[in-house]
Amino acid sequence: MVKEIERLGLPAVQICTIIPIALTVGANRIVPGVAIPHPTGNPRLGLKDEVRIRKDLLRQALHALGSKIQTQTVFK
Repeated sequence: MVKEIERLGLPAVQICTIIPIALTVGANRIVPGVAIPHPTGNPRLGLKDEVRIRKDLLRQALHALGSKIQTQTVFK
């Protein structure tokens, strides 16, 4: 889906946990997620830590979204 969004001229970021799959399907901006069942958080953590993880992922994704890239890039 990310690839189709970018074909329309809109930059997109994929947050995922299995980076090789994202690279294979052609995602250009990739942000590694936390874990397969919960890519954007960890429900075992307390609320404060969960919010921190989600904010950090969002910041990484926004940074990736605003970055000019020439090839597929994994942002860490």
